[in-house]
Amino acid sequence: MSTAVQFKKVVLIGASGNLGAIILPRLLKSKAFEVTVLTRTSSAASFPADVSVVKTSYSEDDLAEVFRGQDAIISAVGANSFQEQKVFIDAAIKAGVQRFLPSELSSNTLSDVVRELVPVFEPKKAILDYLREKENTGLTWTGLSTGPLLDWGLSNGFLGYDIANKKAVIWDDGKISFSATNQADVGNAVVSVLMHPIETANQYLYVASLTTCQKAILDSLEVQTGEKWTVEHVKTEEQIALGRKLVSEGDFTGMFALVRATAWGTIPGIRSNYVVEEKLANAILELPEGDLDETVRNVLRSH
Repeated sequence: MSTAVQFKKVVLIGASGNLGAIILPRLLKSKAFEVTVLTRTSSAASFPADVSVVKTSYSEDDLAEVFRGQDAIISAVGANSFQEQKVFIDAAIKAGVQRFLPSELSSNTLSDVVRELVPVFEPKKAILDYLREKENTGLTWTGLSTGPLLDWGLSNGFLGYDIANKKAVIWDDGKISFSATNQADVGNAVVSVLMHPIETANQYLYVASLTTCQKAILDSLEVQTGEKWTVEHVKTEEQIALGRKLVSEGDFTGMFALVRATAWGTIPGIRSNYVVEEKLANAILELPEGDLDETVRNVLRSH
C-alpha cells in the first residue's frame, strides 16, 4: 500500500457518541473528505444529509466490505467497545485501508499510572500494541492524546466548576499543570492527521489547546464573572479512594473522579503536562496555541 498525499475517503465509527459528535462536524467543515458514517443495524441515530450512512452487523466480513476502497478509518467508540476495535483493524487490513485512528482523544494511554487508575483504559493500550503488531501488513495508524476536553468539561461541570452556582471543587492546592484540548481543536487534530499522512504514520501524538491548572481556571472564572466563587478543597487520595469505592459497588460515576485524577492528581507518573513530560505535536498538525481566558469567555457566553 502506498501512502497518499492526503486521505480522501474516510469512515467514522461511533459518530453519534460524544467524540464522534465532535469529529464529524470538523470533517464536514473541512470539505476535504468523502465521509461515511458506520452504525449498527439497530441504530436510530440521524446524521446530516451530506453524509453517507452505512448500517452493518460489525462482523469482520461485513466491515471489510464497507471498508473496501476507503483510505482511513476513524474509531470514536466508547469504553464498552474499545476491545472490539480489533475486528475493525482486521477488517481494515483485509480491505486494504491505509490508516486507522483508534479511539483515544483522552488521557495519556501510554502512562502505566493512568491505566492503573482507570482500568477501562487498559484495552486502549492493547489496541495500540495490536496496531504496532500489524504495521507489516501496510496498515498505518495514529493515536491522539488530548488530555481532558477543556471547554466541554467546563460547560457541563465535569471538571468540577459549577458555573450556574459559582462553585468549584479544587484538588489539593490546584496548581498541578495539565494539558487540555478544546472540542474544535480535537476535531481539527483528527482532520490534520488525515491531511498529513506521512508525518503522522505509526505514531502516538500529543496535542493540546493549552496547558493550565485548576487554580488558573478558577482565577479566570472569578475575573470574568466578577464574583468570588465558593471553593471546596479535596485531596487526591480521598477522591481516588471514593472513586474506587463507588466503582466497586457498581456505581460507575466513581470513574469520573478517577479520570479527573489522570489530569491533575498529585500522582507521579500520570504525565499529564504534555509540554514538559511529553512532546507536543501541535506544530506538525498546525494547531495554534489556545488562550485560557478566551476559552473561559466562550464557555460563559454559552451559558
